[in-house]
Amino acid sequence: MAGVDPGFTALPYRALGDAALQRAQELGAGHADFRFERVRWQDVRVRDGALQGAADDEDLGFAVRVIHDGAWGFASSVHLTVDEAVRVAEAAVEVARVSRALTTVPVEIAAEPVYDDVTWVSSYLQDPFGVSLSDKTAVLVDWSDRLRSHPTVQHATAELLQVHENKYYADLTGTRTTQQRIRVQPGFTAMGSDDERGLFDDMASIAPPTGCGWEYVVGSPAEGAWDWDAELAEVPDLLAEKLAAPTVEAGAYDLVIHPSNLWLTIHESVGHATELDRALGYEANYAGTSFATIDRLGSLQYGSPVMHVTGDRTVEHGLATIGYDDEGVATQSWDIVKDGVLVGYQLDRPMARLHPELNDGRSNGCAYADSPGHIPIQRMANVSLQPAADDISTDDLIGRVEHGLYVVGDKSWSIDMQRFNFQFTGQRFYAIRDGELAGQVRDAAYQATTTDFWGSMEAVGGRDTWMLGGAFNCGKAQPGQVASVSHGCPSALFRGVRILNTDAEGAH
Repeated sequence: MAGVDPGFTALPYRALGDAALQRAQELGAGHADFRFERVRWQDVRVRDGALQGAADDEDLGFAVRVIHDGAWGFASSVHLTVDEAVRVAEAAVEVARVSRALTTVPVEIAAEPVYDDVTWVSSYLQDPFGVSLSDKTAVLVDWSDRLRSHPTVQHATAELLQVHENKYYADLTGTRTTQQRIRVQPGFTAMGSDDERGLFDDMASIAPPTGCGWEYVVGSPAEGAWDWDAELAEVPDLLAEKLAAPTVEAGAYDLVIHPSNLWLTIHESVGHATELDRALGYEANYAGTSFATIDRLGSLQYGSPVMHVTGDRTVEHGLATIGYDDEGVATQSWDIVKDGVLVGYQLDRPMARLHPELNDGRSNGCAYADSPGHIPIQRMANVSLQPAADDISTDDLIGRVEHGLYVVGDKSWSIDMQRFNFQFTGQRFYAIRDGELAGQVRDAAYQATTTDFWGSMEAVGGRDTWMLGGAFNCGKAQPGQVASVSHGCPSALFRGVRILNTDAEGAH
């Protein structure tokens, strides 16, 4: 595994950080931190065998955040000089002075051990930014051509989004961290229609985005890569089956849900709901607040006794995995729901200080800023449903169902501003009859409240059914920020869930 990119370590972040922190301390800041970032993106998109677009972008700059006289101050810049670092520190302190009149409760942050000059690099084999654009385009063109060779597929797209992120953090306590992480999001979509029935539909890859490198795209499944050959071969037939499938009959069904669908339900109904700033009402942008308020900690029956959900910023290849967060906190794993009961939240240092009864008064490493121009906010960890200790397969779960549906792949979703009432669709819904799959059905969505849904979970699959799903585009805050996050889960069995027919329910 490579170390930190020399192109990043050659930048003058240490000198800038030392100057900024010294000036903030001279001006009386009780806390000051300095964050220097370089974030690189590349997006490559192909349609019907031709390159549609390729974009490269880079965000490079630094920020200073202070607590001065009990108030926050923040400022940032893209000019990489010592004089500018001093000016930005002065600006941050001035912002805090102005903010003091508006601050009703003095700002304090939870204590954290000092990490003196530590380095962390994510787990990957090949940096995708070291691969030529022509090689990436060739792979995507091949994918779209293979899909379009099937008579059902009229159009096909393929895409690859890559991010290379470097950060340096330093604060007045003496913590200094230098980090690098890589993440990739490959995918494809096949599109077709049934003119006789007047239907148009698509079928996309269920490959999750991941904290891996180029090896995830071109490596072998034995080495941890996705099995692209197998999926490219099966998706056109699955699309043809879906176009010919009967519409679902609305009613109550038992559901077996594959991780490629269930990760998104976890994200919306558990991940956002257990961000402490939402539960306290500090945050409501994009995803609302939360029904899982702190007065219900330790008593809220979130789900059935088989529900064990953890927050984790350490799992290998997780999109929210990092060594140290943007407040200099070493990342951790902890329980959020245990035996079906709400037992924890996701915290940053200010939230942990406000509620010292949580996580022994310490942040669990959930502060993140998506840009040097943005202030760190509380962000979601890799929130994951844990598998069963026993070796329970997806087929075992399907075998327990007489009348139900097997759900694969995520699609559209809707949830209310308290993270309580929701409905989710999927890529594929298969009828289950007497413990056997009986072909696809169309136009299905499952609907429930969060506690009813997780309370109906009778069983989860074993470790072999567990996988990390996730997304690059979780939005939060104002001004808006975007973060990547993974959610691991096994296949799971739910009893008596309401199924809607989306065609009958939709407007015509």
